[in-house]
Order: sequence, then structure tokens, then C-alpha cells
Amino acid sequence: MASLNKVMIIGNLGSEPEMRFTPSGNPVTSFRVATNRVYNTPEGERKEETEWFTVITWGRLAEQCNQFLGKGRLVYAEGRLRTHTWEGQDGQKHYRTEVIANRVTFLDRQAAAPLPEEKVEELGSGELGPEDIPF
Repeated sequence: MASLNKVMIIGNLGSEPEMRFTPSGNPVTSFRVATNRVYNTPEGERKEETEWFTVITWGRLAEQCNQFLGKGRLVYAEGRLRTHTWEGQDGQKHYRTEVIANRVTFLDRQAAAPLPEEKVEELGSGELGPEDIPF
């Protein structure tokens, strides 16, 4: 029988990505993504739920995510779910489910970097008039 383990999420990063390297030198980047669901209760009350996902990327994709993603950025992540199980010091079993992404798409444009002061001075601070518009 065939099986499928695939997940797709769209959401905003909750913090800066964290990149590290395996002992063999492979890059791995993790980041948290928040997704929102808005719905109305039977009583007509509007509710919003936020679900948090930990996304893990490897190799070249990990390097790109670390370089171009930042807190608040909107992303699409596609991959598979993986659950870790471990026993804590208190003897309790703990679980953590992660998205192992094989595709990440940056959905919003990165904010433009501020201009250096000398460029601001070159552009001047005067207002534009209709004669300054080239069309």
C-alpha cells in the first residue's frame, strides 16, 4: 500500500533563522513559522487561532534561508513531517514534530535597505513638482 507524508504551510517567521553545521560540515537552518486560522463560532463570534511550526532546511536551501529570511517574513514551506521522541530528566516522554522542508519560497519582498547618507544628499530633500515627473 502506498503512503504519503507531505505538508505545505504559508505563514510568517516568528524569529530570526538559526543556522548551524553538522559535524561533517553540512549546513542546517531552522526557523519557526506561525500560521493563522480565522473562523466564526456557532454563536457568531469571530475567533483566530495561531499554530506554530518548526521548519528545518538542509544544504544549499539552509544557506539561502539563513541569508534571506528574517523575522516577520512571509514564506511558503513544503516538505514532510518528522516527530522526535525523547525522555526528559523528569522521566516524562516529550514529542516534537518538525517540517523537514525541501522547498521554501519567499512570498514577500525584502524591505529595501536604507540609502547611505551621501546618496540621500545627492537626491536632495526638495519636493517634486509636476515638471519633475518624466511622463
